[in-house]
Amino acid sequence: MQVRGEVSDVIPADAPKLRLLDRVRAAVRARHYSRRTEDAYVAWVRRFILFHGKRHPAEMAAPEITRFLTSLAVEGKVASSTQNQALSALLFLYRNVLQQDLPWLDGIVRARRPVRLPTVQTARPGRTHRPGRGAGPSAGAVSRASAG
Repeated sequence: MQVRGEVSDVIPADAPKLRLLDRVRAAVRARHYSRRTEDAYVAWVRRFILFHGKRHPAEMAAPEITRFLTSLAVEGKVASSTQNQALSALLFLYRNVLQQDLPWLDGIVRARRPVRLPTVQTARPGRTHRPGRGAGPSAGAVSRASAG
C-alpha cells in the first residue's frame, strides 16, 4: 500500500541515494512539519545513532530503542516531555523513513513528571512587624480605633 507523502514520492527514482538524515528531512518536509520539528527529529536520530556506536538504525530494533530511551531517563535525567519527543522522532524514523513496524516498546523506563503540590493560601494567625514595611499601625487598626 502506498501512503501519500512517502519519501519515495518526494525523491525522483534517478536521484543519487540520499544519506539517512537527508531522508529523514525529506520525509518530514513531505508531511509539512515545522522546521523546528525537522531539526529536532534529525537531532534525535543523530543522537540515537551516536549512542549505539554509529550503527545504522536499519540494523537495530526495539531493544536498542528501549535502551536509548531508558538511558535518557536514568542517566540523562531528562524531562518526560523530552523523552517523549525522542520517542516520537524514532517512531517517525522507523515508520516513515525505514518503513519498519516496531513492536510496542514495553520495557522503557519512563522519565517521571514532577509531582506538583497545590499551593494553599492560609490566613496567618498573627501579623508581625517586618522592618521596612512601614512603622505605623495598619489602616484597619486606625479605622477600628477611630470608630470606637
